[in-house]
Amino acid sequence: MPHRKDLGLLALRLGVGGVLVAHGAQKLFGWCGGDGLDRTAEAMEAMGFRPGRASAVAAGLGEAGGGLLLALGFATPAAGAAAAGTMAGAVSVNAPAGFFAQSGGYEFAALLGCSAAALGISGPGRYSLDHLTCHVLDRPWLIATAFTTSALAAAAVIKRRMAVTAERELAEEQELFE
Repeated sequence: MPHRKDLGLLALRLGVGGVLVAHGAQKLFGWCGGDGLDRTAEAMEAMGFRPGRASAVAAGLGEAGGGLLLALGFATPAAGAAAAGTMAGAVSVNAPAGFFAQSGGYEFAALLGCSAAALGISGPGRYSLDHLTCHVLDRPWLIATAFTTSALAAAAVIKRRMAVTAERELAEEQELFE
């Protein structure tokens, strides 16, 4: 079987991409039992992502858009970087609960993020739109640019979230002493 690795990449892209699309669709449209954009925006605001609506749109697009592009194998470095960056934000929310998802931890978000990153770095394989388009959007410089941009954006968002939650905790403590 000469194209085993390409079939494996296709299976991984479809699985990871499909899960990401479903999660993004929950946030953006309320599909698959999700909350939809308005309630997701409220939840994002409560988690310290401000502004909530813009954060909800960004998370939904990072998941659904990145997942769809991964599944199709198109602009794979950008898709993998977008999904990985989005999952870094999810990891930051779930990290206080520990690693395992059973206790509310970040296990699942980390797996999705690492899988998306691996696909973005490795490339989509032969059975992809990138292959059909002669890898015009799958170049080494794009890998470096996409992952650097995604990492910087994720770090800024997480730093901002940490500042917002610390400010909120300080305000709650001050209310207790008044």
